[in-house]
Amino acid sequence: MKLSLVVPCYNEADNVAAFQDAVIGAFDGCGYDYEIIFVNDGSKDATLHNLRKLHAAQRCPVKVVSFSRNFGKEAGIYAGMSKADGDYVSIIDADLQQRPEIVRDMVKILDEEPQYDVVAAYQDRRGEGKVLSFFKKSFYAIINKLSKVQLQSDASDFRTFRRSVRDSILELTEYHRFSKGIFAWVGYDTKFIPYTACERHSGTTKWNFWKLLDYAIEGIIGYSTAPLRFATYMGCFSALAAFVYLFVVVLQKLIWGIDVPGYATIIVLILFFGAMNLLCIGIIGEYVGRTFEQSKNRPVYVEKEYLTYKNEASE
Repeated sequence: MKLSLVVPCYNEADNVAAFQDAVIGAFDGCGYDYEIIFVNDGSKDATLHNLRKLHAAQRCPVKVVSFSRNFGKEAGIYAGMSKADGDYVSIIDADLQQRPEIVRDMVKILDEEPQYDVVAAYQDRRGEGKVLSFFKKSFYAIINKLSKVQLQSDASDFRTFRRSVRDSILELTEYHRFSKGIFAWVGYDTKFIPYTACERHSGTTKWNFWKLLDYAIEGIIGYSTAPLRFATYMGCFSALAAFVYLFVVVLQKLIWGIDVPGYATIIVLILFFGAMNLLCIGIIGEYVGRTFEQSKNRPVYVEKEYLTYKNEASE
């Protein structure tokens, strides 16, 4: 098998058949074997039903992995890679914003330029608003300052890579996964190519500002201990400020006396130091919580059903 296309799906009932048609059209006459691995991430619509129909028809080699519930796209990527038999593995969305024709170009690059192990795509033009674009740029600027690994701005999960890269990623079994950071952490020589995202074939995006914010926090905490260092610095600053203020109050009492107690000052200091304490405790709690969940050693996902293109099923 030359190529495995890993396709995470969450409520993509109206897209999966069109996606398969696009893949068949894009790889017609390519001269090598390929397979599509659909991962049903606990969809609430008819996604699984439609995937079973595609599997039964077998117009091209199709595998279907179905989760017992929604575990998230990162788990879907991990599951799809674990089932991939191809020498090359590609991660692509089912909504056809990322075209299969680009995957064929990626495969060609890997064939002709053996010095590269990964070909990753980034959006050269984004149709999002200025506010969201500002926050995304800020995220990449912050994480590249704080983390030991560097992330390509605007790079997505849309990429094709050699089997050796896949094997390295599968060795990273952490429960909280951030694929952009994982690809950067394992290294390998990467070539970045631009692409323009097309309109969704059907449906609406599953991402909104708050989900992107959670994803950004996941990336920063997962690949940097700088927030913990920030908590340490804030603790030192607060202690120093409190000591200086104590010294000032003692001098005022001994030299000039204090006629009227500083009610406003006391309230401001209480609020300030209370806020700093809560902030630092919250930062520490984020790391402790992830350590606690990882210590349970739970699997990244629970596989409810697996259909191979040999018409074998396990449940």
